[in-house]
Order: sequence, then structure tokens, then C-alpha cells
Amino acid sequence: MYILGIESSCDDTSVALLDCSDDGFVVLAEKTASQVDVHKKYGGVVPELAGRMHAENILPVVEEVMNEWRTSIGDTEKKPDVIAATTGPGLITGLLVGAEVAKNLSYLWNVPMIAMNHIEGHIHSVLLRSSQEEKFQISNFKFPILCLIVSGGHTELVLMRDFGDYDLLGKTRDDAAGEAFDKVGKLLGLEYPGGPKISKLAKDGNTKAIAFPRPMMDSDDYDFSFAGLKTAALYWLRDNSITTIQGKHVSPPFQGGDQEGVKHNTTNSATARPPLTPPWQGGEPQKVSLPDFCATFEQAIVDVLVEKTKRAAKEYHVHTIILGGGVSANPKLRTELQIMIQEMPQAQLLVPSPQYSMDNGAMIAAAAYMKAKKKEFTEWQDVVVNPNWEVYDK
Repeated sequence: MYILGIESSCDDTSVALLDCSDDGFVVLAEKTASQVDVHKKYGGVVPELAGRMHAENILPVVEEVMNEWRTSIGDTEKKPDVIAATTGPGLITGLLVGAEVAKNLSYLWNVPMIAMNHIEGHIHSVLLRSSQEEKFQISNFKFPILCLIVSGGHTELVLMRDFGDYDLLGKTRDDAAGEAFDKVGKLLGLEYPGGPKISKLAKDGNTKAIAFPRPMMDSDDYDFSFAGLKTAALYWLRDNSITTIQGKHVSPPFQGGDQEGVKHNTTNSATARPPLTPPWQGGEPQKVSLPDFCATFEQAIVDVLVEKTKRAAKEYHVHTIILGGGVSANPKLRTELQIMIQEMPQAQLLVPSPQYSMDNGAMIAAAAYMKAKKKEFTEWQDVVVNPNWEVYDK
């Protein structure tokens, strides 16, 4: 079954053509137009700008993918069997562009359409492999499955009982893990996106250099919270010394100014100190290298994610754990989960190939396959986008 997948929920315009079957998934053609270079000057994604760029990029990207596929099979009129497009969650400016193009193609080609959930795409990204020899079969999914989705916009644990059957176990109450990475990267003066750069620097750092908190790690639920950790990092940078890549101190610029909406007014007890009692209070300011800071901050996030995942996996007796979302590319998180899974002989850990960790059209096409088998199509004129669509909504 040939499926055309379209993804435009954030800042990547991505299209892919897949040959899908129960025996495996083959990416026949794919193209992604990234907007990172445009948005990094603003320190994050600007929704209105993202929408305009999606509108500029999407038709050329679709045309390139279709031409590559048609040329490879020697049929310039060949059409896919199904068109799948992300219709939520995400930035409405991007979702509208992808959905409208998919609707028009569905009408023009008389091909059925499937409205796809972005998170469901990340869950199915593990079906994709970088070479045909590594093809992943549908039968490799062993239920029940625990899905840890970690990205710039989402951090949640979802129980997957069957294809299309999802229950929420817990999610972030404030910042997503990827958002915390990027915001702290901005505090450090790193270019957007800061998460991958923090991870790269952390490889050479000491994970115990700073006593950062592990928010909600021991709570009796599966929710997450990373806003407090981000604030702890902010206050540490204000009160202590760290050297950036450029050799400049990070702390001084924060003193007496605003950063991430926090005013450092020493006369205001609500903002003068973080809502925790770190060991550096009352003592001499610390001097820590940039790699040590990054390693400690990264470890704090990873510890929380792994601990919550381990507890949920044991409670629900899962047979598979899936890691998905942009932060799934983080080497430290992958390594810690691989160590964790060794304690669970009944379970397997599935992670996407690094190239399919980020948003991509291939994962949308792969996720659409099971729906296409069940003929769960949506008439093009009935397709609507929902920026708040949760994968577990019934």
C-alpha cells in the first residue's frame, strides 16, 4: 500500500511516500524543508512565520517527493493509495497548510484521506528503519505498550492497548522536557534549538556537579513538571559562575534584569530566591564548567523520565516500551532506558532511528497504515484541524 504522509505541525515541512505492509515499511521518497535557520534568530518558533514558510515550502516538497517516486517506478501518472496528513496537535498556522494541501490532493486524485494525530506518528516512528535490511514488522509490536513521548511541546506517558487504543497515564503540568532543554539553552547563550547542543556539551561533563532538583520524580502519579527545574537553573546561573563557549560569564547579565519572565529584585522575597533550598545558598558561589552544568541539568531531566517510565512499565506489566518525540534522539536518555529495560526481561525497548526522531512525514504515513487497513478514512470536506487534539481522546 502506497501512502503519502504530510507533516507540518511545527517548523518542519515534511513529506514522504512509503510502501507499507505487515512485513515492513519502505521509505521510497522523502523530503523535509527545515525552518530552524529562520527561527533561531528569534530563539524559538514564531507561529505566524512558520505558517508562511509552510505555505511557501509545501507544494515544492510534495512535487519533489512525487517526482522522485514516479521516476523510480517509470510511471509519471502514478498516485498513492492513501494520503495522510497531521491535523493536530500543533501550531494551527502549520496544521492548516498541510491539511488543506492534503484535502486538495485527495479531491484532485480521488484518493482517500486520513487525518492523523501527530503524537500517534511519533509512536509509530519506530516502524521506520534507515535500511531495507532492518525492516520492522507489525508483529514486532507486543501489547500492552508503554509510550514515552518527549518533545518540545509534549512530555507524556501513554498506555497503548492495541492499535488506535490509547489511555493517558500522565503528562507534564507545565513545561515539556524539550521546552526546558531549549529554554535553558537560551539562558546559556546557545543557538536554538538548545536541547541538542546541551546534550553534546554534556558528554564531557560531570553529572553530579550541581545538586539540581528532580521535580515530581517521587510523586504517586505519572505526571511531570519541569518548570521548577528550569527556574532552579536560572537562579543557579544568577548566583554562580559558569563560562560559555565564547568565554563569557553567564551569571552577571541576569543580575538586576529580566530573563524568562522572572525579575531578580532582591527586595521581593517571592522572586529573590528559588522555591527550594539548594546547597549553594549561604556558601561561596560555585564555579562550574559549561559541560558540567549541561551534564547535571540533562541528568536531572533523564532521571525523572526514566523513573516514571520504569514505575509505569512495572505497574501495567507492559511488553513493549516505545520512546518517541524529538528528545528521543538524546543519547543519555536512550542509554538510561536501555539500562532500565535490562531489569524487565518480559519487555522490549523500541526507539526510532535518529533520523526519524524529529518531525517527519514518514512517521505520519506509517501511523496511517493501520487505519487504512481498517478503512478509517475521512472525507476531505469533513477534515478539520485541532491544535489541541490528544492522541487518547476517544
